[in-house]
Amino acid sequence: MNTTKATAPGKIILFGEHSVVYGQPAIAVPVSQVQATCTVRENPAGAGILLIAPDIDRREYLSAAGDGDPLALAVRRTLDALGAGAPPLEITVTSTIPIACGLGSGAAISAAIIRALGAFFRHPFDPQQVSDIAFEVEKIYHGTPSGIDNTVVAFAQPIFFVKGQPIERLTVGAPLTFIIGDTGIKSPTYKVVGDLRARRSENPAVYDSTFARMGALAQEARSAIERGDAAAVGRLMGENHAILRELGISHPLLDALVSAAMDAGALGAKLSGAGWGGNMIALATPATANAIGAALTVAGAVRVIETVV
Repeated sequence: MNTTKATAPGKIILFGEHSVVYGQPAIAVPVSQVQATCTVRENPAGAGILLIAPDIDRREYLSAAGDGDPLALAVRRTLDALGAGAPPLEITVTSTIPIACGLGSGAAISAAIIRALGAFFRHPFDPQQVSDIAFEVEKIYHGTPSGIDNTVVAFAQPIFFVKGQPIERLTVGAPLTFIIGDTGIKSPTYKVVGDLRARRSENPAVYDSTFARMGALAQEARSAIERGDAAAVGRLMGENHAILRELGISHPLLDALVSAAMDAGALGAKLSGAGWGGNMIALATPATANAIGAALTVAGAVRVIETVV
């Protein structure tokens, strides 16, 4: 029986969350320590496409899934791209990426589905094709996505991203160690993005000026990353977090985790992703990584992940 499996990594945004939606640059990197996995095989029952997601206790035929179902949309768009119709399949999706925490779980699940189906039909998709299909699904998760999540997950490498422009792969001048602290507070991106959009509509000049400040930080951070200047990257992370607090995007626990990381020796720290919960990131050195991780746990992080870029 033909069976294929594919994976896709999580991600973190280093600079430019929210401002990226309004045309400013952002920087994101993959997180391979967590991932989504999709397994595709012929449906033994021989009838229809069965979707299985044990993490959320789901077992449902594609024909019964609604148009706004992200798993179903990923499958349907991929089969359309393959010209494969609706063959009898069993599609199982699992993920170690926390949901609604800023680690790109939705984009990773979509990318894993797309890759697994492409492999099953012996028509592998290139990263741009994976990203394009996953972007359509991102509209369900985010409302008006920038495209950064699906792009970094599909290409699985650091990127410098500007909405509507060709992606630029980011060269990292020296390894950077990031400690991710999960607040355990679910924060759906579309809610935060929608709230910020509503506030911006009342005073666009002020908000666009703030977004431009964040864009300038992302540009400066790109140069610092490319030349391997970790101290400068850390300083810019702190400045970015301060702006996100001004925007009302942070949360008391996020701020507490940022402070705990800095007290433990981090070069910089900030929230990452939508905000109002989710994750924060701290820039460590190999010598301080363990201490920062321990400090985050003591300060209330429910999960700590170390990743090197």
